[in-house]
Amino acid sequence: MTHKKEKKMGAFLDKPKMEKHNAHGAGNSLHYGLSSMQGWRVEMEDAHTAVIGLPNGLDQWSFFAVYDGHAGSQVAKYCCEHLLEHITSNPDFKGADQEPAVENVKTGIRTGFLQIDEHMRAISEKKHGVDRSGSTAVGVMISPKHIYFINCGDSRGLLSRSGKVHFFTQDHKPSNPLEKERIQNAGGSVMIQRVNGSLAVSRALGDFDYKCVHGKGPTEQLVSPEPEVYEIERSELEDQFIILACDGIWDVMANEELCDFVRSRLEVTDDLEKVCNEIVDTCLYKGSRDNMSVVLICLPGAPKVSPEAVKREAELDKYLESRVEEIIKKQGDEGVPDLVHVMRTLATESIPNLPPGGELASKRSVVEAVYNRLNPYRSDDTDCAAADDAW
Repeated sequence: MTHKKEKKMGAFLDKPKMEKHNAHGAGNSLHYGLSSMQGWRVEMEDAHTAVIGLPNGLDQWSFFAVYDGHAGSQVAKYCCEHLLEHITSNPDFKGADQEPAVENVKTGIRTGFLQIDEHMRAISEKKHGVDRSGSTAVGVMISPKHIYFINCGDSRGLLSRSGKVHFFTQDHKPSNPLEKERIQNAGGSVMIQRVNGSLAVSRALGDFDYKCVHGKGPTEQLVSPEPEVYEIERSELEDQFIILACDGIWDVMANEELCDFVRSRLEVTDDLEKVCNEIVDTCLYKGSRDNMSVVLICLPGAPKVSPEAVKREAELDKYLESRVEEIIKKQGDEGVPDLVHVMRTLATESIPNLPPGGELASKRSVVEAVYNRLNPYRSDDTDCAAADDAW
């Protein structure tokens, strides 16, 4: 599995940083929660935006995005603060008393991306090209009638409708035929599935070292800042939720797995921050080595908390607690087994009602809490995900 930011082994910490940044909000018949975590990376390079009610008369509209930075966090941070303003202040959006035409919205979003990229290039040139960072961007603009998915790079957004993955954005990878053609036309090459053997995304904001081919426009460079924009008509009854996440999440969970996991969590809690925290923890325990950010936006048709699901979850937690106690006691004179041994033992068993998509990894914190309670003098190297990549 390759990661676009993995240049050398020194880019990782000895232990993952598991502190999380959270936020939540509601409005325009939406509820959202988000979570981001540095994980094993030396630096946190992700950023995000969540805005309910947009300027220029679009108070019924909302905008959410995740930015996954590489080679530094500057571009991701700048975009999270200014991209929306570049989109909504251009003529396709201005003075819209009613819902602008779909094609105007799509053109306006594209124009906003190209404008902010040029603006950041000018800033970088003033600093004599000091900033070499770049960032992917995945977002949604939600109007009363439409959902506009916006993608530039390999972060991903998806829509769950009627209990299924209805739509997901396509990752922009250098090996994709159309992307590869553009790269080669600009005099570049695709080696080891990377642009010039180095960058693992073919579209991104920033990355100005890959945007200097004379005689080629901004969308014809080795790396293009042009987003793909897809509009979907909203279905009030069937649309459930939207997930936006960086590749630190998608590296270890497939679209259907993550959707199934989120649906199962929404049946046991309506705390969206908690659901997002469970997503990033589960992905860490599934082996993700990257920064992780996820935004979950619940639409009116989202699953509701179910008493039966809450009861099943409580029974599962109780069962896991008793099994951890049994595994520890079974060792007897041999001493307390480490946490990795406990998880590996549980992984060989058929445990009923584990969350779909998350499986045992999503219950790691429950197992760890019981283990720590029964073994207060444990060595620190059994903590968290630090001891295993794993079980």
